[in-house]
Amino acid sequence: MDRILLSTLAYRSPEEVFPYVQSFADYPRYTDHLKEVRVNGDGGVGSVYDLKLAWWKLSYTARSRVTDISAPESIAWELVNNLDARGEWRVESEPESAPTDVETASRIYFEAVYDPHSADENAISLPRLVSLDWVVRKVEPKLLAEAETVVERLVADIEGRPRDVELTVHEMP
Repeated sequence: MDRILLSTLAYRSPEEVFPYVQSFADYPRYTDHLKEVRVNGDGGVGSVYDLKLAWWKLSYTARSRVTDISAPESIAWELVNNLDARGEWRVESEPESAPTDVETASRIYFEAVYDPHSADENAISLPRLVSLDWVVRKVEPKLLAEAETVVERLVADIEGRPRDVELTVHEMP
Protein backbone atom coordinates (compact mmCIF):
# COMPACT_ATOMS: atom_id res chain seq x y z
CA MET A 1 0.00 0.00 0.00
CA ASP A 2 1.19 3.51 -0.81
CA ARG A 3 0.53 6.43 1.50
CA ILE A 4 0.28 10.16 0.97
CA LEU A 5 0.20 12.48 3.98
CA LEU A 6 0.15 16.23 3.37
CA SER A 7 -0.73 19.25 5.47
CA THR A 8 -1.10 23.00 5.30
CA LEU A 9 -2.17 25.85 7.57
CA ALA A 10 -5.37 27.83 7.41
CA TYR A 11 -5.70 30.92 9.54
CA ARG A 12 -9.05 29.97 11.04
CA SER A 13 -10.27 27.76 13.89
CA PRO A 14 -11.09 24.06 13.30
CA GLU A 15 -14.78 24.92 13.67
CA GLU A 16 -14.47 27.39 10.77
CA VAL A 17 -12.29 25.09 8.63
CA PHE A 18 -14.18 21.82 8.95
CA PRO A 19 -17.30 22.72 6.90
CA TYR A 20 -15.07 23.47 3.91
CA VAL A 21 -13.19 20.20 4.24
CA GLN A 22 -16.46 18.27 4.56
CA SER A 23 -18.10 19.93 1.54
CA PHE A 24 -17.01 17.43 -1.13
CA ALA A 25 -19.55 18.82 -3.60
CA ASP A 26 -17.46 22.02 -3.78
CA TYR A 27 -14.21 20.21 -4.64
CA PRO A 28 -14.44 20.68 -8.44
CA ARG A 29 -13.56 24.35 -7.72
CA TYR A 30 -10.26 23.21 -6.24
CA THR A 31 -8.91 21.02 -9.04
CA ASP A 32 -8.97 20.98 -12.83
CA HIS A 33 -9.30 17.19 -12.96
CA LEU A 34 -12.43 16.72 -10.85
CA LYS A 35 -15.25 17.57 -13.23
CA GLU A 36 -18.35 16.75 -11.19
CA VAL A 37 -19.42 15.47 -7.77
CA ARG A 38 -22.78 13.81 -7.15
CA VAL A 39 -23.87 12.87 -3.63
CA ASN A 40 -26.22 10.16 -2.47
CA GLY A 41 -26.98 11.00 1.15
CA ASP A 42 -26.96 13.99 3.46
CA GLY A 43 -23.17 14.33 3.69
CA GLY A 44 -23.00 12.33 6.90
CA VAL A 45 -21.58 8.88 7.59
CA GLY A 46 -22.67 6.47 4.85
CA SER A 47 -23.07 9.18 2.20
CA VAL A 48 -21.67 8.12 -1.16
CA TYR A 49 -20.00 10.56 -3.54
CA ASP A 50 -19.47 9.91 -7.24
CA LEU A 51 -16.35 11.84 -8.23
CA LYS A 52 -16.03 12.22 -12.01
CA LEU A 53 -12.33 12.65 -12.84
CA ALA A 54 -10.72 13.42 -16.18
CA TRP A 55 -7.04 13.61 -17.12
CA TRP A 56 -5.37 13.38 -20.50
CA LYS A 57 -7.53 10.92 -22.55
CA LEU A 58 -8.89 9.19 -19.47
CA SER A 59 -12.08 9.62 -17.54
CA TYR A 60 -13.13 7.72 -14.46
CA THR A 61 -15.79 7.97 -11.79
CA ALA A 62 -14.56 7.13 -8.31
CA ARG A 63 -17.18 6.24 -5.74
CA SER A 64 -16.27 7.34 -2.21
CA ARG A 65 -18.19 6.61 0.99
CA VAL A 66 -17.91 8.61 4.20
CA THR A 67 -16.99 6.12 6.93
CA ASP A 68 -16.64 8.37 9.97
CA ILE A 69 -17.10 12.00 10.98
CA SER A 70 -15.80 13.55 14.18
CA ALA A 71 -16.54 17.23 13.64
CA PRO A 72 -14.61 19.48 13.70
CA GLU A 73 -11.59 17.15 13.77
CA SER A 74 -11.90 14.55 11.00
CA ILE A 75 -13.79 12.95 8.18
CA ALA A 76 -12.77 9.51 6.96
CA TRP A 77 -13.60 7.97 3.59
CA GLU A 78 -13.03 4.88 1.50
CA LEU A 79 -13.38 4.14 -2.18
CA VAL A 80 -16.02 1.51 -2.84
CA ASN A 81 -15.32 0.76 -6.50
CA ASN A 82 -12.39 -0.46 -8.55
CA LEU A 83 -9.49 0.62 -6.29
CA ASP A 84 -8.39 -0.27 -2.76
CA ALA A 85 -8.11 3.19 -1.16
CA ARG A 86 -9.10 4.97 2.03
CA GLY A 87 -8.18 8.17 3.74
CA GLU A 88 -8.98 11.04 6.02
CA TRP A 89 -9.14 14.81 6.21
CA ARG A 90 -8.07 15.94 9.68
CA VAL A 91 -8.13 19.43 11.21
CA GLU A 92 -6.06 20.26 14.31
CA SER A 93 -5.88 23.53 16.18
CA GLU A 94 -2.41 25.07 15.87
CA PRO A 95 -2.68 28.66 17.13
CA GLU A 96 1.07 28.87 17.80
CA SER A 97 1.64 28.78 14.02
CA ALA A 98 -0.51 31.83 13.32
CA PRO A 99 1.33 35.00 12.22
CA THR A 100 1.30 37.83 14.75
CA ASP A 101 -1.47 39.67 12.89
CA VAL A 102 -3.76 36.59 12.81
CA GLU A 103 -5.81 35.32 15.73
CA THR A 104 -5.49 31.55 15.25
CA ALA A 105 -4.56 28.76 12.86
CA SER A 106 -5.46 25.16 12.11
CA ARG A 107 -3.41 22.50 10.40
CA ILE A 108 -5.34 20.64 7.70
CA TYR A 109 -4.09 17.13 6.98
CA PHE A 110 -4.97 14.99 3.97
CA GLU A 111 -4.08 11.31 4.11
CA ALA A 112 -4.68 8.63 1.49
CA VAL A 113 -3.63 4.99 1.69
CA TYR A 114 -4.03 3.11 -1.57
CA ASP A 115 -2.85 0.21 -3.68
CA PRO A 116 -2.27 1.61 -7.18
CA HIS A 117 -2.13 -1.90 -8.61
CA SER A 118 -5.56 -2.83 -7.26
CA ALA A 119 -7.29 -0.74 -9.94
CA ASP A 120 -9.73 -2.60 -12.13
CA GLU A 121 -8.38 -2.05 -15.65
CA ASN A 122 -11.85 -2.68 -17.08
CA ALA A 123 -13.25 0.29 -15.13
CA ILE A 124 -10.97 2.75 -16.93
CA SER A 125 -11.24 3.08 -20.67
CA LEU A 126 -7.60 3.12 -21.67
CA PRO A 127 -6.52 4.01 -25.19
CA ARG A 128 -5.13 1.16 -27.26
CA LEU A 129 -1.57 0.17 -26.35
CA VAL A 130 -1.71 2.07 -23.03
CA SER A 131 -1.28 -0.04 -19.91
CA LEU A 132 -2.55 0.71 -16.43
CA ASP A 133 1.06 0.53 -15.14
CA TRP A 134 2.01 3.31 -17.58
CA VAL A 135 -0.89 5.45 -16.34
CA VAL A 136 0.10 4.87 -12.69
CA ARG A 137 3.71 5.88 -13.43
CA LYS A 138 2.48 9.08 -15.13
CA VAL A 139 -0.12 10.03 -12.51
CA GLU A 140 1.84 9.49 -9.27
CA PRO A 141 4.37 12.31 -9.89
CA LYS A 142 1.52 14.71 -10.69
CA LEU A 143 -0.21 14.06 -7.36
CA LEU A 144 1.94 16.52 -5.43
CA ALA A 145 1.34 19.38 -7.88
CA GLU A 146 -2.37 18.61 -7.86
CA ALA A 147 -2.42 18.54 -4.05
CA GLU A 148 -0.74 21.96 -3.94
CA THR A 149 -3.42 23.39 -6.22
CA VAL A 150 -6.21 21.86 -4.15
CA VAL A 151 -4.96 23.15 -0.78
CA GLU A 152 -4.20 26.62 -2.13
CA ARG A 153 -7.74 26.96 -3.49
CA LEU A 154 -9.28 25.38 -0.38
CA VAL A 155 -7.42 27.79 1.92
CA ALA A 156 -8.51 30.72 -0.26
CA ASP A 157 -12.14 29.68 0.26
CA ILE A 158 -11.65 29.19 4.00
CA GLU A 159 -9.89 32.52 4.52
CA GLY A 160 -11.87 34.50 1.95
CA ARG A 161 -8.83 35.51 -0.13
CA PRO A 162 -6.00 33.81 -2.01
CA ARG A 163 -2.48 33.65 -0.60
CA ASP A 164 0.60 31.53 -1.06
CA VAL A 165 0.31 28.43 1.07
CA GLU A 166 2.99 26.02 2.13
CA LEU A 167 2.21 22.36 1.58
CA THR A 168 4.10 20.12 3.97
CA VAL A 169 4.74 16.65 2.59
CA HIS A 170 4.96 14.20 5.48
CA GLU A 171 4.93 11.05 3.34
CA MET A 172 4.77 10.22 -0.39
CA PRO A 173 5.15 6.94 -2.25
